Amino acid sequence: MFWIMIFYFHFTVLSSNPISIPEQSVPLPSISSKSQRISEAYEALELPKKMTKPKPKPSDVHPVTHKASEVFPFTRTLQTIENKTDPCGGWYIYVYDLPSRFNADMLRHCRKSSLWTNMCKFTGNAGLGPPLENVEGVFSNTGWYATNQFAVDVIFNNRMKQYECLTKDSSIAAAIFVPFYAGFDIARYVWGYNISVRDAASLELVDWLMKRPEWSVMGGRGHFLVAGRITWDFRRLTDSETDWGNKLLFLPAAKNMSMLVVESSPWNANDFGIPYPTYFHPARDAEVFIWQDRMRKLERKYLFSFAGAPHPDNPQSIRGQIIDQCKRSNVCKLLECDFGESKCHSPSSIMQMFQSSLFCLQPQGDSYTRRSAFDSMLAGCIPVFFHPGSAYIQYTWHLPTDYSTYSVFIPEDDIRKRNISIEERLKKIPTDVVEIMRETVIRLIPRLIYADPRSKLETLKDAFDMAVHAVIDKVTKIRRDIIEGHRDNDFIEENSWKYALLEDGHQPVEPHEWDPFFSKPKDGKGDSHTSSAEAAKNSWKNEQRSQMSFARILTIIWCYEKLPQIISNEMWIVFLRTLTNPFKVFRRLFYEQSSN
Repeated sequence: MFWIMIFYFHFTVLSSNPISIPEQSVPLPSISSKSQRISEAYEALELPKKMTKPKPKPSDVHPVTHKASEVFPFTRTLQTIENKTDPCGGWYIYVYDLPSRFNADMLRHCRKSSLWTNMCKFTGNAGLGPPLENVEGVFSNTGWYATNQFAVDVIFNNRMKQYECLTKDSSIAAAIFVPFYAGFDIARYVWGYNISVRDAASLELVDWLMKRPEWSVMGGRGHFLVAGRITWDFRRLTDSETDWGNKLLFLPAAKNMSMLVVESSPWNANDFGIPYPTYFHPARDAEVFIWQDRMRKLERKYLFSFAGAPHPDNPQSIRGQIIDQCKRSNVCKLLECDFGESKCHSPSSIMQMFQSSLFCLQPQGDSYTRRSAFDSMLAGCIPVFFHPGSAYIQYTWHLPTDYSTYSVFIPEDDIRKRNISIEERLKKIPTDVVEIMRETVIRLIPRLIYADPRSKLETLKDAFDMAVHAVIDKVTKIRRDIIEGHRDNDFIEENSWKYALLEDGHQPVEPHEWDPFFSKPKDGKGDSHTSSAEAAKNSWKNEQRSQMSFARILTIIWCYEKLPQIISNEMWIVFLRTLTNPFKVFRRLFYEQSSN
């Protein structure tokens, strides 16, 4: 029995885990608690913490946080959000130092950026263009420039240089900015070049990005870039030489990035609408406040106004009906922008008309959107839209979701079928409601304009700030969803326009009042993407026509001075009557005179 007891004691007691010692009533100081006190002391003194924090015990760590620290390389970025002593915590931006061929070289060769527009004068003043003189008193004395509507690439890049939370440490960056001038790139080669030339820079960019360590962190989902053109210029559907644009936004890698464009696609999820640039680029808050007060006090003698040209080649366009209604009304101001009408290319004339109107009609341009909508709101004029794609689903980062607070919506079919009078519809809105809507528009002005890139507003958030914050919020949500294992398997990209408009408890598959506007095919002519590509092409044609109308004026002046001594009066009359192509006419006259 003695030896049995010895063996039992040896194998069952000595070989097992030692007996637990009861906890002490007073905890002993540990390395962990001491380090924590030192860390807290450093935080209190606001000194840089150079010592490494001890790794906490797994039991003390939230499961999600522990999983992130073990698996995901963007944990440091999320941790900066919790650092309340860092004003840039969660807002850092890392900017790539791209090879100059992707941006600076395009500006050096700005004369090749467009067939019809000399972009060199528009890239000056950090992308704002030449200053506007306030001869007629329409503008403020400072902050106004002849800004090209497609100059956002340069403006945004220069504004980013003034961003207060830039970092050279990509591991703490909330988002990564790619300063590629995508709009300038497509403008160089959109006409007369094969698809290999049109796609070259986009393919080179993606190849460069995918070799960077920052790309592998999230596969590009934390990256964003800006293009001052409409999305359809970057969405070529096929590799047919006759198809429009390049395929930047259809590249597999680019589908993970966010691309900010002046018009986005309702059916795709990798692009987001930002405002067209206006003529106003204040350097200080005071300039904005003074302008807003001035817009509040203006006497507006016209009920509504419209600046634009008819689109007779587009049977779906309602511009002809709008122009007819305006001409028949004695409370409408019309600025016809057909060929030869120089006032439509005058910022002073346009802004003067908007400032004198309560409502400004904004039908679709060649595509859904037009710069005029932002010019009119800058003037404190309440916009009237006829298609939800013109603003409501485009600029959800910058405009209120409830469109009725700042605009009037009249469906296109109501005009197309002549079921409604625009004048009567607007007259029915009570005066007090109009005043509230106008005040809402005026208060929106700061977030719709781009401040002078060479400075920064003190307290106001401009269009740049709104866009950057929205991108950061988007990327942060993606990171948290990855950590928590959330996957939206029910996401329908074709309905992507609905997601920003969803109310609590609603699903994007549910019927929406705007479904008919975005159904496929969009019209009776085929797929909506094809129609959008044609719209993009038409926008370039209109750019050509606007520049050619100016060229016509110059040609007429030159010919008036130089030709009378060598051509007859009859030939001069022929010249004036055939202004559709003055250069062709001039060649004909020159050759006829030479043969004589």
